[in-house]
Amino acid sequence: MRKLLTAGFAAAMMACGGITVAAPGTAAPQGSHVAGQILVKFRDDRAAAGVLRQHGLSDGPGVGSTGARLINVPAGKELQLISALSRNPAVEYAEPDEVVTATTDDPFFDRQYALHNDGLSFKSTGGTVTVTGGDAGDDVDAVEAWAVTKGGSTRVAIIDSGVAIDHEDISQRVVARANFSDTVIREGNPADNEKYDKYGHGTHVAGIVAAEHNTVGVAGVCPECTILDAKVLNDTGSGSTSRIVDGIDWAVDNGAKVINMSLGQRVSNRTLEAAVNNAWNAGVVIVAAAGNGGTQAKVYPGAYANVIAVAATDNKDNKASFSTYGKWVDVAAPGVNVYSTFPFHTTVLGTQNNRAPRYDVESGTSMASPIVAAVAALAWSADADATNETVRKKVEETAEDIGGNGTNWVHGRVNAHDAVKPSVP
Repeated sequence: MRKLLTAGFAAAMMACGGITVAAPGTAAPQGSHVAGQILVKFRDDRAAAGVLRQHGLSDGPGVGSTGARLINVPAGKELQLISALSRNPAVEYAEPDEVVTATTDDPFFDRQYALHNDGLSFKSTGGTVTVTGGDAGDDVDAVEAWAVTKGGSTRVAIIDSGVAIDHEDISQRVVARANFSDTVIREGNPADNEKYDKYGHGTHVAGIVAAEHNTVGVAGVCPECTILDAKVLNDTGSGSTSRIVDGIDWAVDNGAKVINMSLGQRVSNRTLEAAVNNAWNAGVVIVAAAGNGGTQAKVYPGAYANVIAVAATDNKDNKASFSTYGKWVDVAAPGVNVYSTFPFHTTVLGTQNNRAPRYDVESGTSMASPIVAAVAALAWSADADATNETVRKKVEETAEDIGGNGTNWVHGRVNAHDAVKPSVP
């Protein structure tokens, strides 16, 4: 289908779009870890207190369902204590807590080339969106998919900087929220409403997934999906492995069918991988941004086997210049100048990138990832017998070959309409 727009953004250290996040598709600098805490998993929890006491440490809380513990340590001694604990036979592993960073009848639908591409390109400068012509590229065929399903209340967890509750185009899609970040939010206090997403990233991602068909603003790829809002990134777009793990576990416990993580870190982490594997084993499809580094360097959680890693393309189906790529990346989706929701209030991301409140474009694999997550949710809702394995297979095997298969990505750019079609026996 040849029609309109440009999409993108990356989490976890993606440069384009003015974000450095291991959530929209990029990662924090190698070796960047949270000061004053480490992750430790014991072979036998009964030995924990004694082993820790030998190093002058106290036991700490569990990290999700991973079996690891979050241990407070003197700042600056993290790596030294990790080394010492790793030599103890009672310890299965000790590792840093890595820094993670942050990818219709509606009046702005014509700006959403990812859904309906007629060859126009949109760019935002100082809150003003300019339009230029161009040869039509290919979109993800969301409009055609809506003739089959619009999502059927499928739950998609957005593990990010939070979703603004002051935006009528997305707030009503949020059915549950939890704050795992270091931002203090007093639940039910109107004065704290802006704190749900002071950064701006999570609200943009959520709108890409599920902005309503309501004669207002934009349309989400899965407009009848519901959102589980797990706030793990703070007002600067930063978080940690342990907080991401808490968000993943919470999403699973609250019935997520799909988890989107437009964020990332460049260092693999056994605790994070365990949380991802637990979510997969619980029947969830996990999607994450590949990163905005423009290289083939792996970003996590995207690079884990049980995660669909997403690269970014432009409105002509070319790989975005900033997008991370490689044989470890599974699929691609629009990620350059993707038009979506922003909070009504002032945000850090909006200020940094000169974006307007309410609606504007953003670029990165952070923007491409939620498109794929939404396509997965549509595939779930179209098949009563679906499993996470069959949904992932449909999303990947129905992706369109736009060139670059085996080099930039494995399968190509996703196609929502083909993903919701019944499987041929």
